[in-house]
Amino acid sequence: MSSFFSVFTFTPWDSLNSKSLTEVKLFSLKNIFKTFPVIEPEFFDDVLSNLYKFKHYSWIECIKRIVGPNNEDYDIKPWNFIWGMDNERRIFQFLFQKVKDEVKDSQATLVALAPPELGKLFNQYKEEAILRTLSLLNGPKRMKFLMVLAPKGKSIAEEQQLLHVNKKDLERLKFNEVLKQIPNIKGQWFPEYSPRCPNCKKLITEIKGFNVGLVKFICPKCGYKKIK
Repeated sequence: MSSFFSVFTFTPWDSLNSKSLTEVKLFSLKNIFKTFPVIEPEFFDDVLSNLYKFKHYSWIECIKRIVGPNNEDYDIKPWNFIWGMDNERRIFQFLFQKVKDEVKDSQATLVALAPPELGKLFNQYKEEAILRTLSLLNGPKRMKFLMVLAPKGKSIAEEQQLLHVNKKDLERLKFNEVLKQIPNIKGQWFPEYSPRCPNCKKLITEIKGFNVGLVKFICPKCGYKKIK
């Protein structure tokens, strides 16, 4: 079992690496607290307010995968990753799992953090460190930048699963087409239930456009006729 969560995200702010995924490892707070700390909606409401008011606060949809300490893949919808730097050039990275998919009015658990120095601070000061740090993140004058990274579409795990399912469907479709082309004992894959001529035993065909309520069959070989 690892002590880290991994976030796989695009980094559109990095012009040299905007189209490839970057893995960010964050230290699980289960190594510091007995349970993941719960963060109240007011914190996220303040972040949302700052996103509208300040240009150095930004929202970017770029997360494509979340992997837990046991190498388990998570549904990325309820996750947000806050990445910031204060005026003293200290980096703050926090991974949150929301109770609801919405940012506003939703509690969240603080699941993991980085860099390691921040983990040491939290280990030493516990809840006090959480309060002071979250207060700092919502102080626009003290922050150089703050980005809220959000999910982008389906996770890589979901996309791979869908691709696997689609491949299976395609293989099944191809298999059905092959079956249709393979003759059975009577020379046809789908059995023929049309009546046969009592004289020559050949299939007799229906004549279209006959009287309403009656069906007329004729043998194309010997001319036998039958009306039903």
